Amino acid sequence: MNSDVTDAGSVSVQLAPLEEERFGIRSARAAYVTLETLPEIVQFCQAHGVVFLIARCRVEEWATVHAMERAGFRLMDTLLHWSRSLVSRPIPAADCPVPIRPMRASEADSVRRIAVEIFRGYFGHYHADPRLDPQQCDAAYVSWAERSCLSKDVAEEVLVAKLEGRLVGFITLRRNSAEEGEAVVGGVLPEAQGLGIYRAFLVRSMEWCKAQGCTRMLVSTQITNNAVQKVWARLGYEPSYSYYTFHKWFDEGQE
Repeated sequence: MNSDVTDAGSVSVQLAPLEEERFGIRSARAAYVTLETLPEIVQFCQAHGVVFLIARCRVEEWATVHAMERAGFRLMDTLLHWSRSLVSRPIPAADCPVPIRPMRASEADSVRRIAVEIFRGYFGHYHADPRLDPQQCDAAYVSWAERSCLSKDVAEEVLVAKLEGRLVGFITLRRNSAEEGEAVVGGVLPEAQGLGIYRAFLVRSMEWCKAQGCTRMLVSTQITNNAVQKVWARLGYEPSYSYYTFHKWFDEGQE
């Protein structure tokens, strides 16, 4: 077994080099914490000198939530996942005057610049933690968008919208499995909102996922992001499952 990764059933904990580089802190991530795997995750972090851990657990697992709270984990956000069948009902028309198309390789820097603007101060789990530098929190989302343009391991497709000669929005896509596609990260510049671009992004994303053979599409966001959830609901998406995001600082005493 790799010394930097430990697996326990459906959960893994591993070092997080991107966070470590960004925040200058030894960091790790645990994607799915359960009551049974929590001790192993903590032991891994202690053995590897981890100071900052990002950990998620399902919202219905109250015993795990309470155990994490007792161990000094602090709740930072609630991540909602919605899904839509791509086969049980037709995909609607985009109905948008702004064309949506795949990104060209030369446009990656334009996508990065859009991400800088739309994620400035975006309140996710990074910004919820007062110990993290807000500017570096912004940079986390910008990096995510940029890596989506440059690496197929992050996203397999990037769609963009162009208005009056310049890009005004993007959305990145990947396949999680043969059956499921997902919209990863994206957004629309403030001056281009209200034109139906975000809705059109989702329609084109569903078309892309279906073309890859997927039978459903997944989207996710923080519980406070009501605007996008209204669009999802109108397009036939339904709530599927949710996670709590916790941060644990190992240089602080357990509560």
